[in-house]
Amino acid sequence: MHDNENQLVSAVISVYNGERHLAETIESVISQGYPRMEIIIVDDGSTDGSGKVAQRFVPSVRYHYQPNGGIAAAWNCGIALATGDFFAFNGADDLWTMDKIRSQMDVFRRDSALDIVFGHVKQFHSPELSDRERQRIWCPDELMPGVSAGTMLIRRESFSRVGPFSTMWRRGIFNDWYLRATELGLRSHMMPDLLMRRRLHRANHGIINRDKSVDYVRMLKASLDRRRLQSAD
Repeated sequence: MHDNENQLVSAVISVYNGERHLAETIESVISQGYPRMEIIIVDDGSTDGSGKVAQRFVPSVRYHYQPNGGIAAAWNCGIALATGDFFAFNGADDLWTMDKIRSQMDVFRRDSALDIVFGHVKQFHSPELSDRERQRIWCPDELMPGVSAGTMLIRRESFSRVGPFSTMWRRGIFNDWYLRATELGLRSHMMPDLLMRRRLHRANHGIINRDKSVDYVRMLKASLDRRRLQSAD
């Protein structure tokens, strides 16, 4: 066992009314080849059977329920409960490849100056979609660089430097966080490997919140304002 395999990785899964796909997601996290992981599922006020699905996996996972506050609030709750040296995040529908965590920890072992390791993503249509729905939801064939919460593995102290996810945004939550991380100069590495399969389905957060694209403009403005303040100091 490598020295870095003694370090605990906390995987935080957020779910809100995601019972259809949650079990498959949890299984993809539980089946990681890395020996030291804690898995925390934060149920963000689900009104369907998500809680029952999650609790089937106890004690392999820790289950926590909170009133609905959004993805950022759920991930922040998971962070508050986490005891690991590294943090990883997922939603209720995307699937990690089997050696995601182990391969990312190997990158950290080779370069101790890194703060974050990302990997590539392959998108797929969820099996329950009709042919018509598949035609409406674009699904690229190629692997794509995954600068996203779902592919990220980050050192605990590095995450703490940036701070929690902002609860003021409805979409692009990770974009806002990553803008703050880059402003602070956090070092990241993009692995060429496939680390996550992103499920495309009817209730994708990005699809149902298309009207929130103005948030991106506000995020960029906020980032520019922070940079101006830093350069003025």
